[in-house]
Amino acid sequence: MGYLNYALKALNPRKFYYITSISLKDSLNKKHPILSNQIHIAAAIEWIMGAQRANNDGGVPAMFSLFDGWHESYVETTGYIIPTIFNYAEYSKKDFYRKRAIEMADFELNNQLGSGAFHGGGKKDLPIVFNTGQVIFGLCRTYEETKDAKYKAASIKAADWLLSVMDEDGCLRKYDYLNHIHTYNTRTAWSLLHVHKITGDEKYRTAVAKNIDWALTQQLANGWFENNGFYPEQEPLVHTIAYSIRGILEAAIYMRKKKYLEAAIKAATPLAEAQREDGSLAGSFNKEWKSSINWSCLTGNAQMSIIWQKLYMITKDRKFKNAEAKSNNFMKSMQNLSSSNPGIRGGIPGAYPVYGWYAPFAYPNWAAKFFIDALMIEENKEFANKLG
Repeated sequence: MGYLNYALKALNPRKFYYITSISLKDSLNKKHPILSNQIHIAAAIEWIMGAQRANNDGGVPAMFSLFDGWHESYVETTGYIIPTIFNYAEYSKKDFYRKRAIEMADFELNNQLGSGAFHGGGKKDLPIVFNTGQVIFGLCRTYEETKDAKYKAASIKAADWLLSVMDEDGCLRKYDYLNHIHTYNTRTAWSLLHVHKITGDEKYRTAVAKNIDWALTQQLANGWFENNGFYPEQEPLVHTIAYSIRGILEAAIYMRKKKYLEAAIKAATPLAEAQREDGSLAGSFNKEWKSSINWSCLTGNAQMSIIWQKLYMITKDRKFKNAEAKSNNFMKSMQNLSSSNPGIRGGIPGAYPVYGWYAPFAYPNWAAKFFIDALMIEENKEFANKLG
């Protein structure tokens, strides 16, 4: 723990006392009791509800930071949290959560740019392709739930903007995060299938196929993807690797394309084989499926559980079932259900240990979202087809 205290002082010495005053040594870097899925899901949902109340704008703050408290509401991830909250409304049979999901969708409408895109990168006038795709998930689901045409119109406008900036080969090069191409925009392409579902317009399905086909040119023979880190020189996080696999897998399911399914299996299998005894994964992997780090990217762990569960449903291969079960138990041990701090209680840290460099000393909303999704599928396989 001495290293952790040193790191905290180095990062922000003025706030070191604040962080240690919330029982850092006792709560942040230990594992917690593993309880029922229902208890863990409910706690993560209430963490998201508390986050949504923090800024009073309908959106969900990006994260709770041990240095700075709640951040600003985050357009991108609020978008794909919406389907999760609708799912929980159905699961819990409580209309309260449905209303909160609609509030999130209205927050998104208030942040849509005139072009149809959604912003990101800290600049409210800068459109980002990935962020736009993630909001589409929420808008489409809200339309399906409410039949209110304004959500359908907003999703079409966002989807048409994505089509307008997609290159002929299917790659989304323009308005990409950090001005680098990212293979993980397969998740952006997947969102267009939701627009296809509510409109029947084949142009969206055609665009998805183009993007996934381009992404497959980035896949090596061993399943690893090039151009898949945030930065070109970065060893890709499990978080972004899982984004890529998920987009390809969902396209395979929706479009019934065997080669897409094979590509998803090719990437998901090495990660199942790299899973550690406690159910965790190293936070990032290079092109030999080796990692240079020991800490775990918790968001990526939860995302891979979802992928493994869906692959098991398709293939009946027990290695995927075993991997998701171990991952879910590990992730439940990462959730603190007893902290007196509402920014910690029920949330999921960015990394384990908490000082790993992905969202260090923070609880990102997307970690809680994917954690809920993974456990919801384990509880009821019907939710596997209702996610974003």
